[in-house]
Amino acid sequence: MTSPEQRPDPPSRPEDAATDPSGLMDLLGVAAVLLEADGRIDMWSPQAEQLFGYTRTEALGQYAAPLLLHPEHRDAAITLFAQVMGTGRGWAGAFPVRHKDGSTRMVEFRNMRLTDSVGDHYALGLATDRSTLRQVERKVALSTRLVTQAPIGLAVLDTDLRYVEVNPALAAMHGVPVAEHVGRGFAEILPDSSFHTVEAEMRRVLTSGVPVVDRQVVGRTRADQERDRAWTVSLYRLEDQHGKALGVANVVVDVTDRYEAARRADRAQQRLRLVADGSARIGTTLEVERTAQELADAVVPGMADMVAVDLLDSILQTGHTHTGERDALFRALAVKTAYPTDAAEAIVSPGRLAAYHADHPAAHCVRTRKPYLISHLVSGDHGRIAADSEAARLFAEAGIHSDLAVPLIARGKAIGVMGLARAGNPLPFDEDDVALACELASTAALSIDNAVLHHHIRSAAETLQRSLLPQISPRHPCLEVAARYLPAQAFGEVGGDWYDVIPLGDDRTALTVGDVMGSGIEAATAMGRLRTATSTLARLDLDPARILTHLDEIILGLHPCIATCVYAVYDPHRARLQVASAGHLPPVLTRPGRGAELLDLPTGAPLGVGGVGFETTTLDLEPGDQLVFYTDGLVETRSDPIDERLDDLTRLLTKLDPSTEDTCDRLLRRLRHPGGHDDVALLVARAHPQPSARPDGR
Repeated sequence: MTSPEQRPDPPSRPEDAATDPSGLMDLLGVAAVLLEADGRIDMWSPQAEQLFGYTRTEALGQYAAPLLLHPEHRDAAITLFAQVMGTGRGWAGAFPVRHKDGSTRMVEFRNMRLTDSVGDHYALGLATDRSTLRQVERKVALSTRLVTQAPIGLAVLDTDLRYVEVNPALAAMHGVPVAEHVGRGFAEILPDSSFHTVEAEMRRVLTSGVPVVDRQVVGRTRADQERDRAWTVSLYRLEDQHGKALGVANVVVDVTDRYEAARRADRAQQRLRLVADGSARIGTTLEVERTAQELADAVVPGMADMVAVDLLDSILQTGHTHTGERDALFRALAVKTAYPTDAAEAIVSPGRLAAYHADHPAAHCVRTRKPYLISHLVSGDHGRIAADSEAARLFAEAGIHSDLAVPLIARGKAIGVMGLARAGNPLPFDEDDVALACELASTAALSIDNAVLHHHIRSAAETLQRSLLPQISPRHPCLEVAARYLPAQAFGEVGGDWYDVIPLGDDRTALTVGDVMGSGIEAATAMGRLRTATSTLARLDLDPARILTHLDEIILGLHPCIATCVYAVYDPHRARLQVASAGHLPPVLTRPGRGAELLDLPTGAPLGVGGVGFETTTLDLEPGDQLVFYTDGLVETRSDPIDERLDDLTRLLTKLDPSTEDTCDRLLRRLRHPGGHDDVALLVARAHPQPSARPDGR
């Protein structure tokens, strides 16, 4: 029993107590007819007019049986009427009724006896067209079966977004029984943040009436809290026959299989893009560090949140591996993270050495030559992938949950390792990721190994080159000399450029610069032979043209190659210079107060062509005059015309520097490109006055 304090206050106005009418009664068109005890019609509703065809005036006061029934049905109807009036028990069923137009209609009746305040009895009949009723019943039955048996999720929510009806399929998706849905709000059943947008869409549908069709939602429910599932959600507003909103219908289809298939296809396409991008990006140069960085750029952020590329230090130092040693040293080459993170501090910085413990993924990879996958890292596991305890702490705080190490294998040997980690990406590495990482690592490993091999060959050639060049003295009789040799930069190899300064008798000095075409050890070896031959021939006191002729014969006999060369002899006593060229760029002569000019020499053919004569040119070389000999690596570029570069050279030499050393430095600084693809030999000679004779004649 309700207590007084619980009893609600009565409404102040009758209309306040009324609720919204049901559309079902209007749809059925229920007619009401009141009969007196003798069977005459006392009351006749508007719905009765529509159902039977008689107006109120035509029906009131008439006996119902002769008005509404065919003769053959009247006795049965009168008997039923008498039973209701005599017993007070109601009667329900269908009975054929004659419409005013003469047609017969089956009408569903609900008959009952009413008693007024003085004890008089009346019969109330409620009637509706049986075909309309059966149609509604079929729709209700169909809707009920559709809702309960459908494999898709169906629900009806009221205007406050509380569940009114839920079918078993949707209840199973939510992991909440059907009975526990009814009366509870949408957000109570689905509290995950991924469903907030659906709730907002429901409110918009209620307001606007515009349906939402196949909106995909990914999230987790109580039915499966361990993994994401996907659904398509359709929403439309339910209205009564007057257009008033009754609530929202929610149709949900579980499309997790389709969603995961699409994700797999998308990941497959992403992998193909990564492979294509990696193939185009990795190995563009013969530089070890740059190739490693290209590998790192290819996998972050597309595949991993963090990457480190390490190479066995023995590979860098000797070109050989010592993977059998448990304390193998790794040289960090490249590191990249997808976003700023403290975990980067735990990764060994590029250029530094690291010695990993035997169970570290890097050590495991180079020892077994197989990838090492840790799909799920749990608390306490980060020490397995860290160099020390501090690094393990940083990895744990950064949220690293999956780790993958892949060996860099080139020509059958493990030369290093690529380590990948995920923290922001919630998906763990899987076997598809392993295959992709191995493919990218294989491409990079061969490029890195080629770069290492090139580095060792280049180092050997450069060492040989420098060992074959002379250690010249800056002072010669009446001559100040400076020289430089720079190997090719970028990924070019050491070439065959050389210079030499050879003392001759009578205070004379031979000056020569040359360039053997080609690169590598062969070019350096040929250069050494030419320089030795030049030095030997110079002591025979031959004319420069004769020197070049003999060199041409020697190069044809010793090694079939091509070289350019300029050879000059300076005589301070006569202030004279004799010079001949074999296809070489002309030296630059600078005279104080008169500017700089390219020497106009007969160019001649390069050495090694054979059968071509050379000419000697004689010119004055006064004290203060300066000569600059050089190879093409100083002035030639891939983008500028050679004439413009030679003009730049002469313009730079218009003014003399304090010393020849300064001239060398300035020319290399101004003309040498940082990524020059050819080596440079540079020789600067400046004439000085002869020393005055001493009083004692010595």
